[in-house]
Amino acid sequence: MNNLVGLILAEQGAEAAHEASHTPPWIACLPFVTLLMCIAILPLIRKTHHWWEENRNKLLVAVVLAVSTLAYYQFRGYGVHGSGPNFDAVLTVLDHAVLVEFVPFIVLLFSLYVISGGIVLRGDIQATPLNNTIILGIGGLIASFVGTTGASMLLIRLVLKTNSERKHVVHTVVFFIFIVSNIGGMLLPIGDPPLFLGYLRGVPFLWTFTLWKQWAFMLGAMLIVYYLWDKWAYRHEAAAEIALDRTRIEPIHMAGNLNFLWLAVVVFAVATLDTSKPFPGTEWTPPMFLREAVQLAAVLAAWLTTSGALRKENRFNFVAIGEVACLFIGIFITMQAPLEILHSIGPSLAENGFTQPWQYFWATGILSSFLDNAPTYVVFFETATLPIADAAMPLADAAQALTLPGGKTEISISLLAAISCGAVFMGANSYIGNGPNFMVKSIAEQSGVRMPSFFGFMVYSSMILIPLFVVLTLIFFAPWS
Repeated sequence: MNNLVGLILAEQGAEAAHEASHTPPWIACLPFVTLLMCIAILPLIRKTHHWWEENRNKLLVAVVLAVSTLAYYQFRGYGVHGSGPNFDAVLTVLDHAVLVEFVPFIVLLFSLYVISGGIVLRGDIQATPLNNTIILGIGGLIASFVGTTGASMLLIRLVLKTNSERKHVVHTVVFFIFIVSNIGGMLLPIGDPPLFLGYLRGVPFLWTFTLWKQWAFMLGAMLIVYYLWDKWAYRHEAAAEIALDRTRIEPIHMAGNLNFLWLAVVVFAVATLDTSKPFPGTEWTPPMFLREAVQLAAVLAAWLTTSGALRKENRFNFVAIGEVACLFIGIFITMQAPLEILHSIGPSLAENGFTQPWQYFWATGILSSFLDNAPTYVVFFETATLPIADAAMPLADAAQALTLPGGKTEISISLLAAISCGAVFMGANSYIGNGPNFMVKSIAEQSGVRMPSFFGFMVYSSMILIPLFVVLTLIFFAPWS
């Protein structure tokens, strides 16, 4: 009898060890951390600065580190129960990281980038604090409807041209990233990638409009802070620069308006061609990658119907989107191990008191700053999603929950609001928090603006955004709110 018990315990121990081997150790996060460090440090070192400027070198580093992550998955569990290299695990990681996440991500950014690059906003208004604030405000308003990428590509060149006579421009581009490339995209799933992933998981398309108060608070506060900052900077501009700015006045007008039709096609494809649900009003389910194919068809149509002179006038090139593609292919692959660790500890969070909106807001937000906000949103969305029959799992407000497709799971509305705001708003904390951040940085640098380093940008976000996030928490996500 004792031998039988011993045998059973030994078998259970072996199974436990086998299962444990499928949760990555923390050292498996090293390729991801190394890639972040390369992004942050290599531009600061004199010997590597110019080398790092080439996109092919960024791609080289990203691929080497991605291969390191894939090697971990190939040999994970090697020798356990006589197992050999795990090629299936590698294929699973590539399928999830590349086909499921990276391809839709980069196709959407590429489509909005190229189509918006054919829309020219001509003119040069005076670069006063009020005019700059109005442009940023318009960007924050339209970002939810054409995406943060579309709004960023549409307006960044106008901002740079308007401020070309001024010396103090960096803060304007930083606030542009905060407002237009991130915060403005809160109101619709097409505004920002995390919200789109929530829509794919059953969140109603117009539910994000319920977050208008949080959006209005952050947008209004950011515009006020920017106006005061730019007013101070304007006073420190040289008199000759102000005089030159006043002499170069040209009314704003637009060319390449047909591209708005192609932007509408992209928005339509993103909103309706979901492989997990029927096309609205029909029983037909779109096949895989039809959404991406339609977006690329819109890009081709925009390219053929837009004069090359307009793109030349916009100084359009593929350098910025190329930089995003080269870095994020590495990011999406190397971050699979950190995300898997988060998934493994997620179910225990609610059991250990992780139930309040403010906790989800800050946890989602902080990780969104470094892991890209879209997959981070998914991790905490799934953590907060509970079986309806499981009454033992605490919710912040179980009486107010969204029932998700299938009728078997639900998510607390207050937790969903906290996750959504954390992912979208705190994607502005770093250059890699959201795709458009890097593109705006790259375009600004091509125009001669000396943008802050990776850590320098985070000084801005820590000084400006974090205090506002604390106030936002106290108003909307604290236990008493």
